[in-house]
Amino acid sequence: IKELKTINDAINAIKTMEVRGAPLIGATAAYGLVLAILENNDQSFLKKSSENLISSRPTAINLKWAVDRKIKKISGVNSDQILDAALNEAKEICDEDEKFCENIGINGLKIIEEIYKKKCRRINSIKTYCN
Repeated sequence: IKELKTINDAINAIKTMEVRGAPLIGATAAYGLVLAILENNDQSFLKKSSENLISSRPTAINLKWAVDRKIKKISGVNSDQILDAALNEAKEICDEDEKFCENIGINGLKIIEEIYKKKCRRINSIKTYCN
């Protein structure tokens, strides 16, 4: 468990690969922007924080997706409501990703069961990618 207290903590955790896996990277970015709002609820600071998050691992698709989604969601929100909006969106991103991963597992189980029933009684290996 790694405690993140600032946006720079979130950026560093992603950059140094302390945070791994597409869903967790997206979640860290989503909550990283919450930390940025707590640090400095200024649009230019949030914009710079978003850019720094994305550049921390430019090939991470969930990272850019989560940051872009968060920025779109909080754009135009009053500064006194932005924290609640950001927290709600971060939770929604995490809940959605959790459901996506669960569905991957459920669908994968069906495939494995079919292979087991039809082809053989022993599966030698299973390759997974990302989630």
